[in-house]
Amino acid sequence: MDRWEYALLTAIALAVVGIGVVTTNQPLDTFFIESATTAATTTVAMAWITWWALVIGFAIAGGVEAWVNSDDIADLLAGHGAREIGAGAFFGFVSSSCSYSAIATAKNLFKKGASAAAALGAFMFASTNLVIEIGAVIWILLGWEFLVADFLGGFLLIGLMAAAFVYFVPDEVIETARENAQQDGEPTAEDPVCGMEVNPEETEYSVTHDGTTYYFCSQSCKESFDPAEANTTIREQATSLAGWKALADKQWKEWGMLWNEIAIGFIFAGLIAGFIPQSVWTSIFSGGANGAPVFIVWTAALGAIVGVATFVCSVGNVPFGTVLWTNGLPFGSVLSYIYADLIVPPIMDAYREYYGTKFAAILSGLIFLTSVVVGVVIHFLFLGLGIIPDPQSAQVAEVKIEMNYKLVLNVLATAFFIVLYWLHSRDSVGSDSQEMAHTAD
Repeated sequence: MDRWEYALLTAIALAVVGIGVVTTNQPLDTFFIESATTAATTTVAMAWITWWALVIGFAIAGGVEAWVNSDDIADLLAGHGAREIGAGAFFGFVSSSCSYSAIATAKNLFKKGASAAAALGAFMFASTNLVIEIGAVIWILLGWEFLVADFLGGFLLIGLMAAAFVYFVPDEVIETARENAQQDGEPTAEDPVCGMEVNPEETEYSVTHDGTTYYFCSQSCKESFDPAEANTTIREQATSLAGWKALADKQWKEWGMLWNEIAIGFIFAGLIAGFIPQSVWTSIFSGGANGAPVFIVWTAALGAIVGVATFVCSVGNVPFGTVLWTNGLPFGSVLSYIYADLIVPPIMDAYREYYGTKFAAILSGLIFLTSVVVGVVIHFLFLGLGIIPDPQSAQVAEVKIEMNYKLVLNVLATAFFIVLYWLHSRDSVGSDSQEMAHTAD
């Protein structure tokens, strides 16, 4: 994230505290002490509850990225039929959970010939909102009902996006966007060790083996590359130290891209839970009932707007969404909030740079509209089935460390995390610290 984004987030955090100061009925000293305590305990609780799931989720995603060959994905996504859309959703599901990485990968697929429906509808959305990590965190914090709703709603949103690209967006607009993406002027190659995109014309690190040139982001990645492992099977990768080293490198890349957004999500969840009095939430969400269509529609739109305004993407959205859910935001509107992570301002600016202003506006508008529509549809579907959970069942405030399954899972996850970090760094011994930091980034 850029400095201006951190500055804006700081301003939002100060605004949250200011709202609490203006609306509280408590003496200010008592308010600050109690609110700060609640904010801290909520942040720590969410991190404690979800730590093991994040470690396992990133490791699984790293294994898929390291062990599955994705060279021909663009060819598989060239059309906009059910097979191409399904393939796009599948490859998104098993890929990165970082929104910024997802939009860059989707752009590369699109400019190589993948359809807008498969690349920008199915792949890009699935790789941020249907990945293993976010599913695990949703299940833990919000419950299985939200997990089912997230995937069901995700498939519906992908279908709506695909239909819009096929039937409502003119072909000439899509092809102009593809031409803009192809004229970005920066050739890229994927580092076969850590997965980072590098410019072959600028990087100092490359190896040619059997007529194929591999490019790397740093000396440490170049030194740890084994050409013999480049085309091994998944089974061979999973049973070799080099394969696990590749997994560790991939998952560390994911941590490097997402740790700050996850932390920001936890911190904002704590601030909202601690500093916004219940009276404020009551005044915002007291205008209707869960079954009132107008109320659900406007709160779904409000949820998507909040998702855009908070700048937090992917996994980091879920803790904040949990607090919104426990304070009155309706079930489907929480989904609209989570789905809006692909239209935060920095990402919309990236769309403009990739595809041009016109297509960026169309893409962003489609994501916003479908997020709201899907949130409303899923809300009434689950309401009709009688499976909307009680908001009080969400986990937002448990901080006690007890001898239970969470402690066991967190201890095992921490040990696993340490082993993976050791594998990631072991071949980098002797390299300077800047190269290691660059690899992690």
